[in-house]
Amino acid sequence: MADSPDFSFEEAAFARGLIVVAGVDEVGRGPLCGPVTAAAVILDPACIPEGLNDSKKLSAKRRADLAARIMDCAEFCVAHASVEEIDELNIYHASHLAMCRAVTGLARIADHVLVDGNRVPSDLQLSCEPVVKGDARCLSIAAASILAKEARDLLMVDLAQQYPGYGWERNAGYATKDHLQALLDLGVTPVHRRSFKPVHNILCQANYISP
Repeated sequence: MADSPDFSFEEAAFARGLIVVAGVDEVGRGPLCGPVTAAAVILDPACIPEGLNDSKKLSAKRRADLAARIMDCAEFCVAHASVEEIDELNIYHASHLAMCRAVTGLARIADHVLVDGNRVPSDLQLSCEPVVKGDARCLSIAAASILAKEARDLLMVDLAQQYPGYGWERNAGYATKDHLQALLDLGVTPVHRRSFKPVHNILCQANYISP
């Protein structure tokens, strides 16, 4: 397997007569707070930024630079599923909801969607293809992973200003040591996912202690 994504999945779709091919990916399944974020991207074959890769393999500076270049030359949509939707639906279904919103938010209806992972959202009534580890194998999905990661990280920086002390500008809401300690010291905020075990346990403990 190549050590960087390529355009072969898109080219295979073009060869089957499909014209508008989008890649979609999500970020933020694991954090204890904030939304789950997805992006859908339709790359222009004549204008693909060099260096696209799985967002997790890129430095913050490189990712921000690539995100700007993607937005300059590709069609895209970024969408979210809220904390409330995560708690109501569970994170798996909320992730697929965010993906559906990103794809349907594109200016053009996709003829084919390349979806990161081994399953496609059941509510996405379009031609879809799951691509396992797609962000490391498929350029459209890699581009989507970059936009989703960049958008969610910026959102978490904004939330960190509203709820200081949890370190979200550094940890993006993941269960780091400082975040867990802040949960104990400062309590649960309105943007924490109450269905996630560390948050749920703290809420249960608080209810148990309350008179």
